[in-house]
Amino acid sequence: MGRKHRGKAIHGWIIIDKPGGLSSNAVVGRVRRLTGAAKVGHAGTLDPMATGVLPMALGEATKIVSYLMDGAKAYRFTVRWGEQRDTDDAEGEVVATSDARPAKEQILVVLGNFIGDIEQVPPVFSAIKIEGKRAYALARADQAPEMKPRTIHIEDLKLLSVVDADHAEFEAVSGKGAYMRSLARDLGTALGTVGHIAQLRRIAVGPFDEKQAISLDKLESLRHSAPLSEHLLPVETVLDDIPALALTETEARKLNQGQAIPVLPVASRSPLKNIGQGDVVRVMAEGRLVALAKINGGEIRPFRVINL
Repeated sequence: MGRKHRGKAIHGWIIIDKPGGLSSNAVVGRVRRLTGAAKVGHAGTLDPMATGVLPMALGEATKIVSYLMDGAKAYRFTVRWGEQRDTDDAEGEVVATSDARPAKEQILVVLGNFIGDIEQVPPVFSAIKIEGKRAYALARADQAPEMKPRTIHIEDLKLLSVVDADHAEFEAVSGKGAYMRSLARDLGTALGTVGHIAQLRRIAVGPFDEKQAISLDKLESLRHSAPLSEHLLPVETVLDDIPALALTETEARKLNQGQAIPVLPVASRSPLKNIGQGDVVRVMAEGRLVALAKINGGEIRPFRVINL
C-alpha cells in the first residue's frame, strides 16, 4: 500500500515570490505548513540568494510539475565584473580578479553569441548528479568534479543597463537546464574579464509571472483572512498548449480507472481535427481535468490520471 499523506486535499498552483536567503525546499516546507496541504512540491529550483517566481504545486498538480519545468523561464540579473567566484554568484569565495571592465558597446557586440542553442558548462556548485552525488556536495568536500558542457537554449538576452563600471543588468529567457550563473561567468570571459551574478531574480516560469506571485507573509495572512482559493490556480493552467478533448462522465470514469477508450467517438465531437497517432492530449469532463493521455492504435490511453 502507498504511503498516505497527512493534510488537506488541496489541488492547484500557488505562485510564491521567493525571498532571498531561503532554499526552494525550505519554501516547500513553509507552504505545506501554511496551507495544510497534504502534498506540496516546487517547479524549478531557485538558489537561496535568488528571488522571484517559484511555482508551488499542491495535490494533483505535483503530477505535472515536469511540464512546467520543461517550459521557458525568464530572469533579470546583475553581473559584477572583475571578480570570479567559486559558486559563480555573490555567495562564493573570490578565486580570480581582473582590472578589465567592458564598455556598453562591447557588451552589445557579444550578446548574440549567447542566443540560441549554445554549449554551457554548469556551475560546480549545482544540484547536477555526478556518479550519484550532487556536484555541490563534492565541491564542498574539496572534490570538485569536472563539469561537462551541455547544449542549452537561450531564447533572448538583453542588456537592460550599465549600472556602473562594475555592474551591468540583463534580462534573459531560457529553456530547461540553463544556469544564469554560468551565463554571467561566460559573458565575463567573452568580454576579456571575469564576472559573477551579484543579483538574480526569476520573473516568469511558463505561464506564471510576477503578477501572480505572492509573498510568504501574504500567504501567512491568508490563513486568517481571505480564502486561499483567491490565489490557488487550476491544475491545468500549465497545460494550455496541450490539445483538450471533452469526455462524457462515463468515458472519464474509465480513464480514471486507467482504461483506454476509443478515440473516434470523442474525436467526432471535437472541433480539433489535427490530432494524430502519438499525440498527447489533456482530457476533460465538465471542465475538470481527468488525465493526460496519448492517442495510440485508435484509443485514448491515459498515462497520468488526475483525481480532482
